[in-house]
Amino acid sequence: MTLKLRFNEKFNYHSKKRLIMMRFMSFTLLLIIILNVLVFNDYLDAENFSLVFGSPASDNISTLVTTQSNNSPLELLVQDFAVIMIIATIMLLISYKLKQSAVIGYILAGMIIGPYTPPFSLIHKIDTLNAFAELGIIMLLFVIGTDFPIKRLRSVGRISAIVAVVESMGTLLITFIVAQFLGFAYFDSLFIALALSITSTAVTIKVLEELGMIRDKSTTLLLGISIVEDILAITVLGILQSVAIHEGDLSFVNIITSILIVGAFIGGTLVIGSRFVPNIVDRISKVNDYALILISILGLAFFLSFLAKSIGLSVATGAFLAGVLIAEAKSSSVARVITTPLRDMFAALFFISIGALMDISLVPFFLIPGLILIAVSVSSKFILVSGILSIAKYGKTTALRTGIGMSAARGELSLVVVKAGQDVGAISNSVFPVLGVVTIITTFITPYLLKFGKTLKFVSDSGSTTTTTTTTTTTATATKSDKDNDHPSNEDNGS
Repeated sequence: MTLKLRFNEKFNYHSKKRLIMMRFMSFTLLLIIILNVLVFNDYLDAENFSLVFGSPASDNISTLVTTQSNNSPLELLVQDFAVIMIIATIMLLISYKLKQSAVIGYILAGMIIGPYTPPFSLIHKIDTLNAFAELGIIMLLFVIGTDFPIKRLRSVGRISAIVAVVESMGTLLITFIVAQFLGFAYFDSLFIALALSITSTAVTIKVLEELGMIRDKSTTLLLGISIVEDILAITVLGILQSVAIHEGDLSFVNIITSILIVGAFIGGTLVIGSRFVPNIVDRISKVNDYALILISILGLAFFLSFLAKSIGLSVATGAFLAGVLIAEAKSSSVARVITTPLRDMFAALFFISIGALMDISLVPFFLIPGLILIAVSVSSKFILVSGILSIAKYGKTTALRTGIGMSAARGELSLVVVKAGQDVGAISNSVFPVLGVVTIITTFITPYLLKFGKTLKFVSDSGSTTTTTTTTTTTATATKSDKDNDHPSNEDNGS
């Protein structure tokens, strides 16, 4: 009798849970249908009414449709923004219920509302998506930059720097060769290879926190490697964009010129800016006016983004450097706190815009190439990272866990790379679906890979706790103190 009662209670609990989920999905479907109907009214005109419904439009319907389609650009912009935020909210709730990364929800939301989704687009203007994506890149990279003060970059251990350079450049080269073999265009292959050589630290760190591994030695190494990898990726992106602007001329002179331009901009900004910007920000912070602080630091972010854009680089480079300069100020924590809500909103807009710009009709054609590229990039990173750490006499457990962590997820910076390639006209439309497939799949499998890594423990490593060098200890001190408090708020938007 007791067993039967327990069974009934368990059955009723699951039935209620299933009923709640069904109601939620029904509400979601109803809301999407309503949005489709609202936009459908604007989509129809007297000419294509008969194509949709199979009969000519009457005068009354024609007049109604014409009146609704004559909305002002501002009304269309507001409607586009409303559609984006409503669909994003729904997909974010679904992602939360399914315990998946918000990035997956945002990209799928973008696919739903995008111009390539049949039977018609929920968004009126592609320019709106591009503008939102550009703003999202600036805010996302600016807040990421605030996690990288110059003193922290100097504290990165030698082994982390060596591993980062070798594994990122090695993965880039191997993935480029495979992409060329799969038939991708030259610059498509370059931008795909760069995108797949970057680890999404935000997704990885969030999972490691949930697994209780945030203070593990492998996590400390992972953070140090990621710092160098992100800086390297921003630099290589600038060089690729500069080369692409010169009509893809890969001559030695043009490559050297591009490197000098990128180096001069990054070096000049950091050297000159670090002397003035932190002091100015600290003086403004003494006023205790959050509005003034917010406007001033956003002004810096957009100004450097404009400078980067004007010399042919991505706005991501300028925004990232603005964040690095703000991080040098004593009041950088205040700046980070007040800009985080903006980061969350505009980062959501960025991921949604990326999803909307994906031609989903091409996804079936690039699914297999996407899976091949995932396998190549993941295995390359894993082998290079764990191999170098093993040679450096780190324990097998630490080497393998770090390799798994660095090889798992692709995310925000990878998508920034692709968007930057599109901005300069260097890549084709086929790259977006490939990176969409890669981002969704790698973000989904990351928790399972890291859980597997946690189970790895070799008996031979039990006495090897003293093998860590002093440079790694320095890295641990810098990365732990900064990341333990920052990354919980950077769940899906940091790098």
